[in-house]
Amino acid sequence: MRNIKLIIEYDGTAYCGWQVQPNGITIQEVMEGALLRMLGEPTKLRSSGRTDAGVHARGMVACFNTEKMLPLRAFREGLNTMLPADIAVRESCEVPLPFNPRADAKAKHYRYTILQDKHRSPLARHVAWRLGGALDLDAMRAACALFVGEHDFAAFRASNCAAKTTVRNIYSLELVQDGPWIHLDVNGSGFLKNMVRVIAGTIVEVGQGRRAPQDVARLLLEGDRQVSGMTAPPHGLCLMQVFYPPELLQ
Repeated sequence: MRNIKLIIEYDGTAYCGWQVQPNGITIQEVMEGALLRMLGEPTKLRSSGRTDAGVHARGMVACFNTEKMLPLRAFREGLNTMLPADIAVRESCEVPLPFNPRADAKAKHYRYTILQDKHRSPLARHVAWRLGGALDLDAMRAACALFVGEHDFAAFRASNCAAKTTVRNIYSLELVQDGPWIHLDVNGSGFLKNMVRVIAGTIVEVGQGRRAPQDVARLLLEGDRQVSGMTAPPHGLCLMQVFYPPELLQ
């Protein structure tokens, strides 16, 4: 038995998220369909996590088991001939059988992208949250700093989040400006449902002067979702990379 690890890039615009579900087409469903055509047998993908409808990925990690002795390039080049233009396998490799892409993940890097432009941009409409007004970037950076560390993120999750614990560790949260583009790069041990999007929405409210940067500390302490920031639109969010201890991949 082989354990094949894939790194998958996708534009999530047309999909109901990663995980297979009854109410619409998903990335996992399309990937497993391509694997069925390639391998001639049903194959279950195990992923490093889920992304919501409309969310993108450059570095989603997924694994599957197979006894087929195809060369590794077939799991990249071959699958890519069977996948639509908005999904692609970037890398494929064989990893030890015990490797679990979700349980073994050490950290994840998400990027939330904002376009500061008073005019709508057709080219950016699926990859960035466009905001037309002025933003106080210094205040936004001050808010970012308050998220770093281990905290209870109960105020920064979806109302239907089923996580057993809401404590997470944010290793870094940086605001990077590139002309009209503003990127929020967040690295952490793991994330609750909608957590990065609520963090982004809260930081934007700080930038708009609707709340003070110091509000972040109070929200983390009180844990009340009803008073934290808006949930930023999904299309600005992208899973950039998932990190693993190197010894687990050898």
